[in-house]
Amino acid sequence: MRFWTLLLSILCVASRAQAQLSVEIVLDQQQFLKDESMPLKVRITNRSGQTLHLGKESDWLTFSVLGHEGLSAAKVRELPVPGEFDLESAAVATRRVDLMPHFDFGHPGRYTIGATLKIPEWNQEINSRPAQVEVVRGTKIWEQEFGVPVKQGSPEARKYILLQAQFLKQLTLYVRVSDPDENRTFRVFAAGPMVSFNRPQAQIDKESKLHLLFQTGPRSYTYNVVTPDGDPLIHQQYDHVNGPSVRLKPDAEGFIFVSGGVRRIKANEAAALSTTTNEVQTPKP
Repeated sequence: MRFWTLLLSILCVASRAQAQLSVEIVLDQQQFLKDESMPLKVRITNRSGQTLHLGKESDWLTFSVLGHEGLSAAKVRELPVPGEFDLESAAVATRRVDLMPHFDFGHPGRYTIGATLKIPEWNQEINSRPAQVEVVRGTKIWEQEFGVPVKQGSPEARKYILLQAQFLKQLTLYVRVSDPDENRTFRVFAAGPMVSFNRPQAQIDKESKLHLLFQTGPRSYTYNVVTPDGDPLIHQQYDHVNGPSVRLKPDAEGFIFVSGGVRRIKANEAAALSTTTNEVQTPKP
């Protein structure tokens, strides 16, 4: 009888703690390729009526990942979330982390993620509701080795790879930068949604940057430029209005540009152009 009374008391305390303090995992997307950055936000809401001091201990916020058949995914390296702070009552704090480098997501499939917040003042741990993500393999549709320019010595060899993956009826194009044997990945990111009836165009310029043009709709295209480190440098939208088809072309000096399309100016770019036009005016006589 005493055991059940003690257990009920513990459960009541834990329930009250969960009501006073909540931990929520927020994901902007649910599908990822292996080695793709997996950013997530942990949102902590304090309704306890008191100010809490968090972040002092190295394990104040920890994560768990369950993979196939509920087995724990191996931890590749520790994931510290540094920074002490005070969280006042009725306030919300958000911390951002990238899980991909810290857990083994090597097998395609569904993974369940959980976050645990430790409260030393209460001698309590608060668990988030589980969040689910899916890691997909992707289908390779193009690859090309290239050399990274260096000032002295032989260039380092790397490889650009284009992959496509489908999730919830949406086909997405991914860019991967790896070593030639694909044992080391420098960067993976989603270039954007694409149509299945048009093959992406890819060319490498004299600075070893990747120029990528792919169709996203009946008459719309996306143009990306990627550095040898896998960093997106340019992201633009083009529309095919009339005339020749939209394609990548090199000029006489070897620079690559988009031909046959009309660039779609974004709202922030239009505002900047309008401001510049208003500022540069011919003085009145």
